[in-house]
Amino acid sequence: MAQLTIERSRELLSQTTNEPHLLQHALAVSAAMGAMAKHFGKEEGYWQAVGYLHDYDYEQHPEEHLRHTEAPLREAGVDEESIRAILAHGFGELTDTEPKSELEKSLYAVDELTGLISATAKMRPNGISDLTAKSVKKKYKDKAFAAKIDREVIRRGAEMLGMDLSQLIELCIEGMRGHALALGLTGTGG
Repeated sequence: MAQLTIERSRELLSQTTNEPHLLQHALAVSAAMGAMAKHFGKEEGYWQAVGYLHDYDYEQHPEEHLRHTEAPLREAGVDEESIRAILAHGFGELTDTEPKSELEKSLYAVDELTGLISATAKMRPNGISDLTAKSVKKKYKDKAFAAKIDREVIRRGAEMLGMDLSQLIELCIEGMRGHALALGLTGTGG
């Protein structure tokens, strides 16, 4: 079974997902996963592909997220490592697949964090271009800001990886910065 590629992830996600904000989220997580792979000395393209596909069933089954993922992805020929990583990103709330590998822990950690980074960047004149971990951490502490984002998952993810929260945020910003235009994170300035 071939390792998942970004092209295959795009093809599979396009079969289940049309909402622009979900496709932007897929790209944000993919970009952050690329930075995480680089950090750990792993295959960037593969980690990006897993990140892109992580919410495969979300648009069609938001109330049963990840319950309609495993079988269809297996039937589509997606490798077991990728499927397990995708299931592990919902650990504790949606699945009992505990993140074990660096890939799984990274996906678990960056999923919610990319949302917080995006929300913070969208409020800034220069968007993500000059965004710092310090600015994101300030918003992380403000529970009223982007209130739907689960800070506990972000904290646990950093802990699982044995990383300082600032380092994790910095890596995600770095990965996402290269996709600022596609992510709508170029800023509010004229």
